[in-house]
Parts: sequence; structure tokens; C-alpha cells
Amino acid sequence: MTVLSDDELPLAAEFPSATHDQWRELAAGVLRKSGKEITGQEAEEALSTVVDDGLRVRPLYTSRDTAAAPGLPGFAPFVRGSRPEGNTVGGWDVRQRHTAAGAEAVLADLETGATSLWLVVGETAGIPVDALAGTLDGVHLDLAPVVLDAGEETVPAARRLLRIHEERGVTADAVRGNLGADPLGHEAATGRPYDIGPLAELARLCGTRHPGLRAFTVDALPYHEAGGSAAQELGCSLATGVAYLRALTDAGLSVGQAYEQVREFRYAATADQFLTVAKLRAARRLWARVAEVCGVPRAGGQLQHAVTSPVMMTRRDPWVNMLRTTVATLAAGVGGADAVTVLPFDHALGLPDAFARRIARNTSTVLVEEAHLSRVIDPAGGSWYVERLTEELAHAAWEFFQDIERAGGQAASLRSGLVRDRLAATWSARSTRLAKRTEPVTGVSEFPNLAEAPVVRPPAPARPPGGLPRVRRDEAFEALRARSDAHLAATGARPRIHLAEFGPAGASSARAAFAANLFQAGGIETVTGGAFEDSGARDACLCSSDALYGEQAEDVAARLRAAGAEHVFLAGRPAAHAGVDTYVYTGCDAVSVLTAALDRMGVS
Repeated sequence: MTVLSDDELPLAAEFPSATHDQWRELAAGVLRKSGKEITGQEAEEALSTVVDDGLRVRPLYTSRDTAAAPGLPGFAPFVRGSRPEGNTVGGWDVRQRHTAAGAEAVLADLETGATSLWLVVGETAGIPVDALAGTLDGVHLDLAPVVLDAGEETVPAARRLLRIHEERGVTADAVRGNLGADPLGHEAATGRPYDIGPLAELARLCGTRHPGLRAFTVDALPYHEAGGSAAQELGCSLATGVAYLRALTDAGLSVGQAYEQVREFRYAATADQFLTVAKLRAARRLWARVAEVCGVPRAGGQLQHAVTSPVMMTRRDPWVNMLRTTVATLAAGVGGADAVTVLPFDHALGLPDAFARRIARNTSTVLVEEAHLSRVIDPAGGSWYVERLTEELAHAAWEFFQDIERAGGQAASLRSGLVRDRLAATWSARSTRLAKRTEPVTGVSEFPNLAEAPVVRPPAPARPPGGLPRVRRDEAFEALRARSDAHLAATGARPRIHLAEFGPAGASSARAAFAANLFQAGGIETVTGGAFEDSGARDACLCSSDALYGEQAEDVAARLRAAGAEHVFLAGRPAAHAGVDTYVYTGCDAVSVLTAALDRMGVS
């Protein structure tokens, strides 16, 4: 047997190398079939997509798409991970979130896959401080790190947690976790500031007595939940971290001590997997740059806690949330997150049940143990697309961070409205895409199921009012569906529309499926077949081919009006058809169309 060296392997040697220009011409040839005269460069531009922050995702990336050298895992600038071994030893920390007192659910999580706890503490919004001991009853605190999220009650909650460790014989150097101090994050979420002075004492205590414990968490979720982009989430987190470094050094800590207390950051992981991967990689690079500028000696990499996005979670068809969180968790793992919290699929509905919590923690287990996702350090590293996206996102985030700093820092930018206004502009643009269904939400704006039985959960603790708004991708369509539900409860029937299909078999099926999908997204039941008079509907929608519309649309519309149709839609691009009131088509403002339809139907 002949063994060939790497240089001698003739893989694909018989095929000539394709060039970028050749690909462009082939792509242009495909697009020309739609009747457009287009050059190769124009074809590449046409196939590109502009996303938030002005970033352009191109259809093809090559070795020409260079980016800054990412370095090696465990070394500055930490793009490839904060630890040399990445998550290859044991996978990432599976951190489960709890907002209700009681040890049963906590122990169930820890006994079946969770490796740390994230406890939301507060008299009205979570676990009361006095209930912490009971909630941690039976927990081996030397094995399971605890992360607090206590807002204005951070100091008493932290003191109580440390006392619990002491009472249970956990030595000071064995205490691990994070006390969760984040006054600016709390102000962003609630509009209420609290004094950072006592938090500096907590930081000093952690640095001197508890080397495995940190006092601060920089939580970027409030900016994500307000509709911010990835770059805005990163920019706000950087500005917040810098503000804490300034406050702690002003309180007497060295820059190195302050940095060690402000290394843990919390970011959202979404179902946009490549953007999530790039966001986590860019975040580490940017925080390393902050450490370099501040002169932090031997600075370690940013520690990242990724949380599956609350914004993407839907209340309708919540089972689809399992798929969203799986993709988001995969992205968090590939992006190098140190800890991952998978929100249960029923998170948007109230307190999760045991089944939902089990599925959430098993999501990480499957990806680590069965998909072996953690066996490779920085799996996306070297991808021209990911490296370029990381580079461009880092620049966009740094630019926003500089805007905040020029405005006086994170606190000043929150109070002046700069942050709110910038996030609102981003969410407004995204809301347009959601309303037009160019950003689809499966189970809500696409493939809704009007017959689904609602999933009911006990209400979760109310979050404090005030602060930045909290948005959801499903909110506009959820409001429409709620109107339909109320109409059903009051009258025994949902609002209806008759889909008037005409022409030979198959000519109308695609348009009818499109129309049914659109109207059902607004809670309007679609009726097909039979006569309009028997449908129980007040409106009708024509469904056929463009050719048949030109020949028959006006006659069919006239017959429908004679039969009592009050409003006639047509599934297709706008044209001059007499008798047609509204056209519905791909990219139309579905929310506006459906809102007007419900108004006409008397659905309040």
C-alpha cells in the first residue's frame, strides 16, 4: 500500500479551481431567469442581507474576507475562549434559574443535570431573603455555585448567602458563584438606581476572603429585552463594566482587583445562531481591549453567562420554544459561553412546571453528552463568515460604546434617554419586519394553530415596573389573537373569512395556503369550499393564479358582493381589479391588514 504525504493528496486535483468572478456570473445567470438584467457584482449585492447595526451578511465568504487575528484559546484577546481548554472538560456550566422559594425544584434540577443555580431574590419579585436558607436546604454548596439576582436587596441577600455557607461548614475559599451586584442593570430594568458604595465592600470581601466568588455581574439582558441589537447589547455591557471599574478603583481597589470582580457578563443567546456565536466572541475581544487600555496586569478573559432569549419566546404554540432554545443553546456553546441558562419553553406563560424544567436542563445535556458539542474548542473558529461577522460586530459595538462614553457613561445615558431612544429605533425597524412577516415567528405569524389548547401556568412573580420597556417578537400578533379569543368566548365563534378559490385544480392551492396562514395569524378562521352564503363569514378572499385574476377576478368579486361579502381581499400583488378592496401578498403589513379586518368585523 502506498502512503501519500499531505502534499501529494490529489483531492479534486482533476477539477479546475473556481474563481469568485465565476461564481458571481453563475449567480447572476440564475437571477436573470426572473427577467432582470443584472451583473455579477449586482447579483452578489442582491443576495446579501442587511441586518441590525448596518451589518451586511453576504451569500459567499472567501479567504479574502480577513479579520483581526483571533489569537489562541485562553490568551488575549480571548476571541477563541477565556480558557485554554474551553468547555472540553465537562462541558459548560448548566445554570438553572429559580424565582420561587422551595428546595424541591432546586434539588430536582441539581440531581438531574444542573450544575449551578441562578436565584432571583426579592420580597415581591422572587425568593424572599429570609427564604434563602430553606430554598438551599439539602444543596451541597461546596459543589453547586449560587448566583444571586437581587437588585436593591443585593447586600442583605449576599450577607445571608455567605452566612448560610458559613453555617453549613463551607470554607471561605470553597465558596463559588456570584453575588450579582449590578446597580446599572437594575436601573435599566426598573428605573430605580441604588447605591454602589456598599457593593464596593462586597467586592473587597470577595477579593480578600472568597477567591471563587465575585461580587458583580454585568447583565445585558435588559437591553436585549428592550429590543436592542447585538451591538447595542455589547456596547451597553462594556459601558456598564467600565463604570464599575471606575467606581471600584475610586473606592480603593486596585485596577486588577476591580477587574477580577467585574469579569462575569450575562448575554442573550437567540435562535440566530451565527449572530449569537459572533456576539460572544466579540464580547470577549472587546472586554480584553478594555483590560488592555486600563492597564490590568495579567487580565483573564471575560466569563460569560448566556441565557436563551426571553424576547424570542412565544405564548402561542409554546412547544416551538423548545426548538428555539435548542438552537440558542447550541450557539451559546459554540460561541464559548462558560455557563448557559435554558429558559423553559413555558417561561412566557408563568412559573414553569417540572416537565418544562426537565426539558430545559436536558437541552444542554443532549448537546454536551450526545452531540459532543463541547469536545471542540471554538468550533466556529476559522470560518470566514464567523470571523468576519465577529470583526464587524465588534467594531459596531465599540462605536456604540464610544457614543455612550461621550455622553457621560452608562448612568448618564440611561437617565438622558440616549439608550432608550437608540434601542427603540432598533426595535421599531424590527417590528416592521415582524409585522410584514419577513421575520417569521413559527406558530404565531407562520403556521398558527387556532385549535390549539392553551397552556396555562401559575403566574410568575411580577417584575418591578419602570425602566426600559420589555418587548417580545410575538406581541403584535398576540394582541390580535387575544381579540379573537375574546370574540370566541363572547359569541361561541371566531371571526371568519371565506377563501374563494377558482380555476383548475392546483391553480389556487398555493395562494389559498398563503392566505389561510396570514388570516389565521390574526385569529381569523378561514373557510374553504362551498358557497359564501354558507360559510358564516362577512369577508372573502380571492385565491387563484395571476393569469386567472386578469380574466375572472372582477366577476368573482362581483358575485361575492352580491352574495353578501362586505369586504373582498385578493391574495396577490396589487393590481387594478374592480371590486377588490385589499391585496395581501408576501411582504405586506400583515398586522395592519389584520387589525383593520378585525375592526370591520366588530371584534373588539
